[in-house]
Amino acid sequence: MRTPAEMARTACAVSVVKASLSVRKMLLMGILAGAYIGFAAWFTIAVTFDMPEHLGMGFTKLISGAAFSVGLMMVGIAGSELFTGNSMMPMGYLAGCTPMGKIIRNWGWVYFANFLGGFLVAALVYFAGLVDGPAGGKALSIAAGKMALPVSQAFIRGVLCNWMVTLAVWMMMAATDVTGKIWAAFFPIMAFVASGFEHSVANMHFLSLGMLLRGNPGAVAASGLSEGALSEITLGGYLHNLLPVTLGNIVGGVLFIAVFYYFIYKEDVADLG
Repeated sequence: MRTPAEMARTACAVSVVKASLSVRKMLLMGILAGAYIGFAAWFTIAVTFDMPEHLGMGFTKLISGAAFSVGLMMVGIAGSELFTGNSMMPMGYLAGCTPMGKIIRNWGWVYFANFLGGFLVAALVYFAGLVDGPAGGKALSIAAGKMALPVSQAFIRGVLCNWMVTLAVWMMMAATDVTGKIWAAFFPIMAFVASGFEHSVANMHFLSLGMLLRGNPGAVAASGLSEGALSEITLGGYLHNLLPVTLGNIVGGVLFIAVFYYFIYKEDVADLG
């Protein structure tokens, strides 16, 4: 495995590469990453929707985290661009090798593309007829709960989430083989999902699926949601969650991973600027 100092140099080199990607590549790779996270989000619902009544909520959260971790494995190994993971890019700026303007450019295109990928998978799952029963009810409940979160809680949960997600990306840089990358991704992602933190790209899928399901009688009936809870599922509710979670994700990844590790290993990357 690479040492943490070597990982810092790798992170700076990756920042330079990501900042130089063409718009075409950012869009295509961003759509794939959004789709991979969407697949993981739906997979999590599909395998846990009826689990709490049989195995309890704590164990269900643990299995949800284990299931969702497949998303970052696909992102990191298959090759794609994920907004939350890219919040590590400012390490390259601090090291003097990546202009901030190019980082913001990457974030903007990748964020938009991640939304397209997450919505695409939500729409495909919906029109595949997989959401008419209890699984759809669970998806609807998840969306309603996220949209009802107070802004301050959504922001802080976003900070906590991307501290963990970017840590997973950082740890994957230590691995020199596929097996190592899988295990490096598994544990931090499992921990953030089981802990109830908020991931903006995953929410692009969850909230989009909720918007599609709010008029589905089978899913509405299975969800058991009240009229008041269902009324939370609106475009305003979507933005009420996504905007503070996104800002929290930026703070969590930039501050606690990019900034902290830059100042820990600044001497090791001083020659890269």
